[in-house]
Amino acid sequence: MPSEGRCWETLQALRSSDKGRLCYDRDWLLRGEDVLQECMSLPKLSSYSGWVVDHVLPHIQKNAPPSETSASSVSTSALDQPSSVPRSPLRNPAFSPVSSATSNGTKDKQESPHTEPMALQSPRGMKVEGCIRMYELVHRMKGAEGLRQWQEEQEKKVQALSEMASEQLKRFDERKELKHHKEFQDLREVMEKSSREALGQQEKLKAEHRHRAKILNLKLREAEQQRLKQEEQERLRKEEGQARLRSLYALQEEVLHLSQQLDSSDQHRDLLQVDLSAFRTRGNQLCGLVSGIIRATSENGFPTAEDQAAAEGALQEMRDLLSNLRQEISRACEEKRRQDEEEARIKQQAAQMQQRPEAHKESPVPNQGPGAKPNEDLQVKVQDSTMQWYQQLQEASSRCVLAFEGLSNSKDSQAKKIKMDLQKAATIPVSQISTIAGSKLKEIFDKIHSLLSGKPVQSGGHSVSVTLNPQGLDFVQYKLAEKFVKQGEEEVASHHEAAFPIAVVASGIWELHPRVGDLILAHLHKKCPYSVPFYPAFKEGMALEDYQRMLGYQVKDSKVEQQDNFLKRMSGMIRLYAAIIQLRWPYGNRQETHPHGLNHGWRWLAQILNMEPLSDVTATLLFDFLEVCGNALMKQYQVQFWKMILLIKEDYFPRIEAITSSGQMGSFIRLKQFLEKCLQHREIPVPKGFLTSSFWRS
Repeated sequence: MPSEGRCWETLQALRSSDKGRLCYDRDWLLRGEDVLQECMSLPKLSSYSGWVVDHVLPHIQKNAPPSETSASSVSTSALDQPSSVPRSPLRNPAFSPVSSATSNGTKDKQESPHTEPMALQSPRGMKVEGCIRMYELVHRMKGAEGLRQWQEEQEKKVQALSEMASEQLKRFDERKELKHHKEFQDLREVMEKSSREALGQQEKLKAEHRHRAKILNLKLREAEQQRLKQEEQERLRKEEGQARLRSLYALQEEVLHLSQQLDSSDQHRDLLQVDLSAFRTRGNQLCGLVSGIIRATSENGFPTAEDQAAAEGALQEMRDLLSNLRQEISRACEEKRRQDEEEARIKQQAAQMQQRPEAHKESPVPNQGPGAKPNEDLQVKVQDSTMQWYQQLQEASSRCVLAFEGLSNSKDSQAKKIKMDLQKAATIPVSQISTIAGSKLKEIFDKIHSLLSGKPVQSGGHSVSVTLNPQGLDFVQYKLAEKFVKQGEEEVASHHEAAFPIAVVASGIWELHPRVGDLILAHLHKKCPYSVPFYPAFKEGMALEDYQRMLGYQVKDSKVEQQDNFLKRMSGMIRLYAAIIQLRWPYGNRQETHPHGLNHGWRWLAQILNMEPLSDVTATLLFDFLEVCGNALMKQYQVQFWKMILLIKEDYFPRIEAITSSGQMGSFIRLKQFLEKCLQHREIPVPKGFLTSSFWRS
């Protein structure tokens, strides 16, 4: 509405007026009625007015401009009209001490150029003004006193700082002097140290000089001693050379003497119808070898130790050659004697046949009871049936080699790769056979069986099968059989317990793949003819090295292996054979018979006892065979077996002992002690490493 707008404008104008801006005290009534008394009472002078008139007004009038002075005089006269204010010379006794005490303050007040003009006020205002002036005076006095005290304190501080700076300057001088002393002392110590080091270096140089002089003297003495030593060595070398030369002459003389003995054996050639030309040829070669060594040494000076060793080797070979010749002659004489006895026996039998019916012939010794008394003269050759069986196995092995000859001699890279893969697939599993858990042995058996069955197997990270080549099966069968025998020759020879896990796998493969078994026997008979048993005879025109190979020795570069190594290999193969004939694969068909069981072990034992023993060989093989297979034979043949053991002890031991030299009695004594212990306890112990039922559960 228009009236309301004008109302607000009026209120805003009142608020902006002088009275509207005044501050009002709402509680002034609470302070009493004396507030209004001053306004209603008549004005009167304060007790301080005299002091104000004397000290303040004169200064105001002097400093005020003319206009202000006239105005103030007018106001003063106007003010004096109601009540005159005479300037009384009497002062209030309360202000006299104040005025005397504040004379300095008035002087300062007079000196101030700008003093505000003061109008005469009411008594209360004058009282307040006087209090203010007195407070300012007191405050000024307190300030002056404080300033004086502050100045004194500052002077004391300045003096203290001055004294402190003086003391610090003294300490600085002392430190500086101390530093100079230390530097001087350090310099003197450095100089003394340098002097000592120089003296030490000088002493060290003197010591090095003395040491070098001593070393030079030692070197001179060593050089002199070396010269004397070389002279002594040269003298000894000449003496040794002369001794070797004399020894070579003696060796040559002995070789020539042995060669004459070889030549003197020609008288037996016509008598025994034996060709001994191979022995004479080798003897002549050895004589030429020794003569060549002596001829070469006479040209070069003195013979060396190698020359003497070569000559001694030739002499030893000549002795062995003569010994083999004598053995061959003795065998030929024995054979001729046997032939003569056989002819005499036949003639005697023919004469007896005319008088009485023909007597039944005795069965071979293997078919006799072990308690039967053997003939006084034992055989040297193997029985005809056994020899025929041996030859059939060797012929089967030769036919198998011919069957894969194309694969073996192929130049095609693909065929070579197939051959290598098949060989690895066949031989590596056999190499992994050891005294491990039965489950692992079953995995190896299954892998070999799968390979022989034409199934693919993993080898070298890829699949291999005998069906990759038409000749693959023959090759794998031959290599597998060869590897089994080689494991007996190497692994079983070193670790006898390994014979049983290898034998049980070989027996299981033999049962499922009979041709592999025949090849195992062929390889075994070829490397160890005593497993037949068979003692190869020296044939006419045969080289000595070839004959030694037939006996089972390894010949490399015309050097025959040591007897201990030879017996170790034969022992390993006989142990493998003895383990095969008594073990069967536990997961096979139990209804079928063993393909090569204990009856073959009984036959082998009977035939070996019907043959003349060989020194060191027969005793070793009998011990290994009985230690591995004796327990199984004892359980199979019982009383007959113990009769066989008594036969060995009573009749065969004296024959072995008669041909065994003193240096070869170890194997004989070991066999004798083993059998005596077995007879004492009436039991053959179970061989160490025999596979029990717990082995197959592992």
